Amino acid sequence: MTPDAKRDELREKIEAGERRHAARDLAEAARDAAESATEFVKKHPLATLGGAIAIGLVIGAMTKPGRQLTRRGGKLATLVADAAIAYGVSMLEKAGEAATQGQDKLEDLGDALDDKRRTVRREAAHLASTAADRTRSAKRRVSRKTERAVRDLRTHFTS
Repeated sequence: MTPDAKRDELREKIEAGERRHAARDLAEAARDAAESATEFVKKHPLATLGGAIAIGLVIGAMTKPGRQLTRRGGKLATLVADAAIAYGVSMLEKAGEAATQGQDKLEDLGDALDDKRRTVRREAAHLASTAADRTRSAKRRVSRKTERAVRDLRTHFTS
């Protein structure tokens, strides 16, 4: 097998490994996000329920029947709607913070993958260079030995 073929085969193996590694890391990140959401719901069931109610009230307050009910219900309904909206906004802010944290983790993961890719590529280049050096060295040794053998044969048959 030629050094170029070996180098190409090594590159293909490296790229396949990088693809497998990237797919596994993305799957793990998605699994972690699902687990953290499940943990939040288990730890804070009332907050989750309150958030769902608040979001429902906010959406309801945006519809025509919801606005009419708010006018009829008076100040208490207005206070409840305002509280629900405030709670909904705080939950959305928390969700935004969680999304930002997830994005940061994905960026860190991408950086780690990029670092690993560079390391593997650098090591592959080193291995290819070492193989090329050894091939050149072996070629020189074989050439010298062949020249000496031919010289010895000429000397032996001419004398």
